[in-house]
Amino acid sequence: MKKWVLLYSGGLDSTVALFDLLARKDEVACLSIIYGQRHRKELELAAHITKTLGVQHQVIDLGALRPIMTGNSQTDSSVEVPEGHYTEESMKLTVVPNRNMIFLSVAMAAALSKNFDGVVYAAHGGDHAIYPDCRPEFVRAIQEVAKICDWKQLEVFAPFLAKTKSEIVLRGMDLDVPFSKTWSCYKGGEKHCGKCGTCVERKEAFALAKVSDPTIYESAN
Repeated sequence: MKKWVLLYSGGLDSTVALFDLLARKDEVACLSIIYGQRHRKELELAAHITKTLGVQHQVIDLGALRPIMTGNSQTDSSVEVPEGHYTEESMKLTVVPNRNMIFLSVAMAAALSKNFDGVVYAAHGGDHAIYPDCRPEFVRAIQEVAKICDWKQLEVFAPFLAKTKSEIVLRGMDLDVPFSKTWSCYKGGEKHCGKCGTCVERKEAFALAKVSDPTIYESAN
């Protein structure tokens, strides 16, 4: 059994990662981060799922960083959330500068404080084209940093790094993940918009996995 701090957004990928770790009988402490994101609803669902599972969940407020995280649709209200598929150039507007580097640093500090084995990061294969800090070379570099950032060596485990979103959905089905309680949409409404890149990707993942999508979308298109 290992002990992990899981970077937990309340999204589909990190929720499947949570259920997978628990299935392995590992100990998990979930860490969610406020960074000025407009889609704050994900944190409500993260709190619901962790409470249901009886898993430790801590939320860290890094909202003070918002003024330096400009020019993207996630933290800058002057930038519209782009719609369409992630392969479109406009999706680069969703990139928050150095976000995962910051998040992983915070998670590593938490793991060191708890004397845990390391950090779990649910980046997946479909993220690579758009998000530089989800690429395998980034993860490999962070894994090396984690070995030397303190006297205690940490692991950075990215179980889905070579997985597609549809493969993650299939794994979630095996684990009875309550997909309807997870959140992906970047627009921050009461329902998934159905049009932003992450909603399109979510729909596509369920379709490719041939699994019924329980998500309620504002738009069926």
